[in-house]
Amino acid sequence: MKYTQKYVNEVYRILQDLPYEEIDQAINILKQARTEGRHIFVMGNGGSAAMASHFACDLGKGTTQQGKTRFKIISLNDNIPLLTAYANDCGYESVFAEPLISLAEPDDIVIAISSSGNSPNVVKAMDAARKHGLKSIGITGFQGGKLKDNVDLCICVGADENHPYGMQHAEDGQWVILHAMFVAIWQEMQ
Repeated sequence: MKYTQKYVNEVYRILQDLPYEEIDQAINILKQARTEGRHIFVMGNGGSAAMASHFACDLGKGTTQQGKTRFKIISLNDNIPLLTAYANDCGYESVFAEPLISLAEPDDIVIAISSSGNSPNVVKAMDAARKHGLKSIGITGFQGGKLKDNVDLCICVGADENHPYGMQHAEDGQWVILHAMFVAIWQEMQ
């Protein structure tokens, strides 16, 4: 019990310091993308891939209402055959950039989820996004890593990277941010 309570207390402290202004900016970007019929691409590795898939499901299905414009959202880490083909033929650092180049149009939105902010494939995808005129959002932990300076808007969870559970704290914050964004959008659609 004492370990559980200590962990939850640490996460609670981190959640109190979330960057709410940046979260609101991201919500507004997503709402505008829906209104304008823009595509939203989301990606991540490992646990961040799970978050990307889940967020795509939340926005893609969870906001569907009769008579309302739907979100056009795609999780780039969900097509395993395409991902592994690019990994095998072009290198793992290209698995998100290459599909993004093929699918995205200028002014589409790309969301990169990376707890460290240093995943080479995510950073390379943000380079491609910038080159092709996409709006980019990073959802990261700690100090934001390389991703922070490579996106238009970065939302950082201020977890301590030197803490034994720093990665889990960052991921907990990222999950809360993604769910809060979904709920805010869903509520405004009612």
